[in-house]
Amino acid sequence: MRIVVALGGNALLKRGEPMTPEAQHNNVRVAAAALASLARDHQIVVAHGNGPQVGLMALQAASYAPDNPWPLDVLGAETEGMIGYLIEQELMNALPPGTDCATLLTRVEVDPQDPAFDNPTKPIGPVYSAEEGRLIQADHDWTMVTEGQGGLRRVVPSPLPVAILGINPIRLLVEAGVCVICAGGGGIPVVRGKDGAMKGVEAVIDKDRTSGLLAEALGADILLMLTDVEAVFRNWGEPDQAAISEITPDALDGLSFAVGSMGPKITAACDFVRSGGTMAGIGRLQDAGAIVDGRVGTRVRIAPAEPGTTVSDR
Repeated sequence: MRIVVALGGNALLKRGEPMTPEAQHNNVRVAAAALASLARDHQIVVAHGNGPQVGLMALQAASYAPDNPWPLDVLGAETEGMIGYLIEQELMNALPPGTDCATLLTRVEVDPQDPAFDNPTKPIGPVYSAEEGRLIQADHDWTMVTEGQGGLRRVVPSPLPVAILGINPIRLLVEAGVCVICAGGGGIPVVRGKDGAMKGVEAVIDKDRTSGLLAEALGADILLMLTDVEAVFRNWGEPDQAAISEITPDALDGLSFAVGSMGPKITAACDFVRSGGTMAGIGRLQDAGAIVDGRVGTRVRIAPAEPGTTVSDR
């Protein structure tokens, strides 16, 4: 089966963990082991988040040149190269010799009139203490929201992906059996001018929504969104919270989820299966194979699976 795997930024860098090269290498190595296990039985295409990394790069760039900061589209491209390189190297170390892999920078078109540009919701970078966050907010004029136990985190616009530019080269590589790493961080956000020319914009596209678009374009069987949470939960954070093992898009329509975290995963999952995908799965990175087999995590399908069946049986 063909599976588009979307690795969450927090799956590659654990919450509260210092953003050091050593931590990133170690976490990517763990991720590569899980992906390699999946790739032995299925064809995988890998996308990934970049929220922690692009936020760190933005802070570093602003500290270097406060009056002339680097734009988010360029910083997003940098994270695509950095994280893609780490994933490719560790994945090739974990897979049999002779496996072909390619990491591609991916531009993704967004609508310049998308209302998200006036309503930043996408968290990036670390969670700061309340005091540190207020100082950073004042220094850089960033929009901050409360996250965790009273901490502050930067949020930026997250417009919807309209089209993946360069989908044909991606498709050619996939059809040739190459393990492709692409659409990192949701892709590099660009808009089309009246003359047809493309230019970058100050935004970060949600990687789950782009991964869903990618899965549709490649005719994938499964969209697998891996994070640091074991499943989707009803009433998350409440005393009666309960994990959802299997559910339909129609049933999910009646539930509510956080806009900046689980919400985009739910929307991407519903859109994918409604467009003809067999299944969308959400769960922990280390459970990737078990999610595909239907043993853990949350699975979204148009119709519930019969008891005792797995995705590969259908």
